[in-house]
Amino acid sequence: MPNRLAHATSPYLLQHADNPVDWQEWGQEAFEEARRRNVPILLSVGYAACHWCHVMAHESFEDETTAAYLNEHFVSIKVDREERPDVDAVYMQATTAMTGQGGWPMTVVLDHEGNPFFAGTYFPDQPRQGQPAFTQVLQALSDAWANRGEEIRSVGAGVRDHLQQLRVSGEVAPVTVDTMRAALEKLADEFDPMSGGFGVAPKFPPTMVLEWLRRLPGAGIEDSRIRHMTNRTLSALARGGLYDQVGGGFARYCVDRGWVVPHFEKMLYDNAQLLGLFARTGTPLGDRVARETADFLLCELRTEQGGFASALDADSEGEEGRFYVWTPAQLREALGKEDGNWAAQTFAVTPSGTFEGGTSVLQRRHEPDDDPTFRARLDDVRRRLLAAREERVRPARDDKIVAAWNGLAISGLVDAGLLLHEPRYVDAAVEAGRLLVDVHLVDGRLLRVSRDGVAGPHAGVLEDYGCVAAGFLALAQATGEATWLARATGLLDVALDLFAADDGGFYDTAADAEELLARPRDPSDNASPSGFSALLHALVTAHALTGEGRYRDAAERAVATIAPLAAQAPRFAGWSLAAAATMLTGPLEIAVVGPAGEERDALADHARRLPGAVVVVADGPRDDIPLLSGRTPVEGRPAAYVCRGFVCERPVTSVADLPTP
Repeated sequence: MPNRLAHATSPYLLQHADNPVDWQEWGQEAFEEARRRNVPILLSVGYAACHWCHVMAHESFEDETTAAYLNEHFVSIKVDREERPDVDAVYMQATTAMTGQGGWPMTVVLDHEGNPFFAGTYFPDQPRQGQPAFTQVLQALSDAWANRGEEIRSVGAGVRDHLQQLRVSGEVAPVTVDTMRAALEKLADEFDPMSGGFGVAPKFPPTMVLEWLRRLPGAGIEDSRIRHMTNRTLSALARGGLYDQVGGGFARYCVDRGWVVPHFEKMLYDNAQLLGLFARTGTPLGDRVARETADFLLCELRTEQGGFASALDADSEGEEGRFYVWTPAQLREALGKEDGNWAAQTFAVTPSGTFEGGTSVLQRRHEPDDDPTFRARLDDVRRRLLAAREERVRPARDDKIVAAWNGLAISGLVDAGLLLHEPRYVDAAVEAGRLLVDVHLVDGRLLRVSRDGVAGPHAGVLEDYGCVAAGFLALAQATGEATWLARATGLLDVALDLFAADDGGFYDTAADAEELLARPRDPSDNASPSGFSALLHALVTAHALTGEGRYRDAAERAVATIAPLAAQAPRFAGWSLAAAATMLTGPLEIAVVGPAGEERDALADHARRLPGAVVVVADGPRDDIPLLSGRTPVEGRPAAYVCRGFVCERPVTSVADLPTP
C-alpha cells in the first residue's frame, strides 16, 4: 500500500511511495505528528539519480523490519534536494559541521523544533567497514530520545545557534586585477598537469573556473598558464570517460584522477554548462562536443512540454554504469570482428577492463580529428554502437523540470545554436523559455519545479531567479524579442527586492520564504552556479542591454562581497570571478545592425566569440532594446557598434576592426 508520498510531484519521492516506511513530505503536518507522538524526526534527503540513495533505499527503506521500527519510533520525512535546495542547504551545513563531511543520502535526526542532534550520510544494513548498521543507529537514537532528552535538546540548540551565527565574512573589498592574479596563483597550485583539472579525485568538471580563465586576458591578465590549464582540461573532459563517447553528454564526475571512470549519472546542470563552454571555444573538438551534447539534451532530456528533465540515473538493471560500459567481446558482437577490434583500440577497451567485471568505459584519447577517413569510420561505428546500446535497459529519467537548470540549458543552447549555426537549438531554447513563463512564472514570482506541465508548490530560490533571468537575457540577444528582456528584468527586480542582504550580497531564499533553522546564504559555486554568481551575471548583462544603472550598482556592491572567497577558494568562486573579470573593463556591448546577409552574420559571429560580450542584432535602430537605440547601418552596410566601460567606439563594418578574442 502506498505511503503519503504517493501524491508527490518529485520522481525521487515517488520512488519511495511504495516503501513500507510511512514517509511524509517536509511540512508542519509531520512536525505536529512528531509532537503529538513525542518521537524524533528522521529526515532523509537525496535525489533521483543518486546511486547510494538507491542502495540505502533497497537495503533499509524497503526492508519490512527496519520500516516497522522507523514507523514506531520516528516520524520519517523524505526530501528531494533538487526540489527543496533550501532545506538541503541548511541540514547539509549542519551535517558538515557535526561530522566534518557531507553528501547524499543525507540522514539527519531532528527534535520538534527542527534542531538536528544527529547527522550522517549513508548507513549500511549491516555493520560494515567500521560503520554501524542503520538499525543500530536508530535504536541508539530512540534510546537517547527517551532517556537523555535534556542532552539531546542541548545538542540541537547548540547546532541551531552555530548555524544562525554562521555568516559570510562580512568583509567587503573591490575585486581588482591584483585580486585576480592572486586567485590565479592559488588555482595554478591546484592544477593537475598530468591529467588536467584541479585537485585530486574525485574530479568534477570545472566549467565555471574555465570560463573565468577564458576572460582573464580581456581583464588585462596575460599568463601562458591560462591557455595551458584551459586546453589541457577541456581535452581531458572531452576525450576521457566523463564524456559519453557514443551518445554524447557528460556524467557528473569521475572517481579517479585521470578522468577514466565516471559516476555515471547525467545531470542537466552539468551538460547545460559544458554545452555552452565547448561551443564558445571555436575549435573542431569544441564544436563536435557541443553539437553532440546539444543533441543529447534534445534526444534524451527534453520533455513533451518542451523543457528539460533533471537527470538520467547512474544505474540500470541494479548496477551502476551497466548501460554505458563494454567488453571487447561485446564490441565484436555489435560490430563484427574487424570493426570490433578497431573500436576496442580506438576507445581503449581492454581485456582486463577499466571498470568493474572486466568492462571498460569508452575513451577517445588519441584520434586524428583532421583525418576524414578515420572520421567517417568512427561516425559509422558510433552509430552502430548507439543502436546496439539501445537494446539494453535504459537508466531511469528524473523528469521533473527545475527552473534554474532549465535557465542554464536555455543559455547553453543559445550559445550552441548561434555559434554552430543550428537554429533548432535556439528554437528548443525558446520553447523551454515559454514553458518557464507559462508554468513556473506566477504573478511575477518563480516556482522551483514542475512535472508533466504542472508546477509544484515550492517557491523559487535565488538560483532560479539568477539562472532563469540569464536564460531570458540570452533569448533576448538571440531572438531580438524585447519581451524576453522585460521578463528578465522583472525577475531581477524581484530578486533585488526580496533576496538582498545588507552588505550587498544575497540570501538564497526570499524574505517571505518559509522560515527554516537558518536563512541559507552561500555565494560559493558547486557543480552549478550559486544563486549569487548566477544573479551577478544576469545583473551585468541586464545593465549592458538596458543601460539601467541600478543593475550595475547592484552588481558592483555584490561582487565586493566575494573577495574573501576568491582569495581562499577560487575553485568555488569561478563564476563570480568570471563576472568580476568582465566588469573590470566592460563587458563588451556590441550592437550589430543592418540588412541581413553574410556581412551582418560575419560581424555577429565574431562578436559572439568574444568572452563575456553582450551582443544584439537587428535590421536597424530600436528603442525597445536600449542597446540598439540610435544604431543605424553605415552607408547601407551592416555595422557593429562596440562599447565598453561607458565608452563607445566608432561603428565598424569590417570584422578586422572588431576586438580579437
